[in-house]
Amino acid sequence: MNNATEVMHAKNISLSEDLSKVVIIDQTQLPNRLVYVEVDELEDCWKAIHTLQVRGAPAIGIFAGYALYVLSRKYQYLPYDSFKERFDHDAEYLNTSRPTAVNLFWATDRMKKLVAASKDLPVPAIVEKVCQEAKKIHQEDIDMCLKISEYGLSLLKEGEGVLTHCNAGPLATSRYGTAIGPMLLGKERGINVRVYSDETRPLLQGARLTSYELQKAGVDVTLICDNMASIVMKNGWVDKVFLGCDRIAANGDFANKIGTSGVAILAKYYGIPFYSLGPSSTIDFNCPTGKEIEIELRDPDEIKNKWYAEPMALPDVKCYNPAFDVTDHELLTGIITEKGIVYPPFEENLKKLFNK
Repeated sequence: MNNATEVMHAKNISLSEDLSKVVIIDQTQLPNRLVYVEVDELEDCWKAIHTLQVRGAPAIGIFAGYALYVLSRKYQYLPYDSFKERFDHDAEYLNTSRPTAVNLFWATDRMKKLVAASKDLPVPAIVEKVCQEAKKIHQEDIDMCLKISEYGLSLLKEGEGVLTHCNAGPLATSRYGTAIGPMLLGKERGINVRVYSDETRPLLQGARLTSYELQKAGVDVTLICDNMASIVMKNGWVDKVFLGCDRIAANGDFANKIGTSGVAILAKYYGIPFYSLGPSSTIDFNCPTGKEIEIELRDPDEIKNKWYAEPMALPDVKCYNPAFDVTDHELLTGIITEKGIVYPPFEENLKKLFNK
């Protein structure tokens, strides 16, 4: 990977040549090692999501689609009722891997409905339809990311500074990405911006992944610690804030990587436009507000031990390690989707845009 095109078109999720395995870039190994992992067992697929080998809300949805196809190949000899029971079980089990990103449930539900609607077909034909549906989900995300990037780029001018948090690039989606898609697309079209990438503690997705993608693409990126966002904004170096999202509630509240709500409060204070970028699959119209979004709690060792040669806290020190927080819609300037930019009032305008 040595230019924007290679970064955007890297196959972070694909099927093996014989279609029997899902092949992913192991994101836990980046930026020091580019490692591909093949999975074809239910536990390994669950683990790939839970341990963040594959992460980013859209990427999780894409992976789940392919995973259900690969798994269903193993029991396509079963009669339909037994096949459907096992398929639904696998889908529900994958759903337990991470509770916050709605794309996972959206993808598995879509696959379950496909199987339910295909009961009159031979089971091997149903499995083939599952394969085609998984590929369709993947292609839809590629198309959505390009459109989102186009809308985001329309808000940027040459030389502007953009701050982002966590990772919402090609690794977390399919191509271009959402939050950093406009910067990558801009580079491709000769529009250059400066990006400030929060390191995003405790898992450092901004340091390990976002700065990796942008640096490889030749975008002017500066890595900062999370607690440096305020001074960068105060210095006048940030003109816009672009971030991804893992679930958008019907009223515009949205869940994103922990620390996002703090960035939103800072942006509000300094008068900096603050945008969330995500495909329609991240919008949960069945979730009225952010209060209903379940927040994933992760292992305390991610804070105390994960990146250190020796522990940075005593073993008996209590830790609170939420993976996400919810940003109030009142702090949002707009939500950038593949169908356009949504401005307040969000509940009303999201419904209009998506005909709900």
